[in-house]
Amino acid sequence: MSGDASRLCVDTNILIYATNSASVWHTLATTRLQALRHQGAVLVLSQQIVREYMAVAARMRDIAGGLTTAEILENIGVFRTEFMVLDDTPGVLDQLVTLLRSIPVADRRVHDANIVATMLVHGVRRLLTHNIGDFARYAHLITVLPLVLPAPIPSDVAEITPDG
Repeated sequence: MSGDASRLCVDTNILIYATNSASVWHTLATTRLQALRHQGAVLVLSQQIVREYMAVAARMRDIAGGLTTAEILENIGVFRTEFMVLDDTPGVLDQLVTLLRSIPVADRRVHDANIVATMLVHGVRRLLTHNIGDFARYAHLITVLPLVLPAPIPSDVAEITPDG
């Protein structure tokens, strides 16, 4: 399947921030998602991301009094209507194996590889995440968009060059 430039995968951490009003990243995450939709982006999730969201949100509840199980499940319902959820297919497993042969990873990094494999199979080439380092090894395959955009250099600040 060819890539669709309007589609953008949203990583688990963005969903956690967007649904946790106590997060320091909450406003930024919700604002960024709204802006992307306004710009015409079709926001997508993999089934892996949805499962990760359920696990992380439940763990946060147990640690910090976060969302209840009912609230987590309600959010999953919202995700299923507001995001395109990509299927795990046999092609995703094939792509994951191919990725792991060319970019060997282990442990939890296999989950990130699976997200990338799902994206590639479904023609999605952009990922919004706050954990850009987790996906740096796939930069030749996908474009990683950071949640926090770099601050522009003010025009009144002189550029420092090696020559002084």
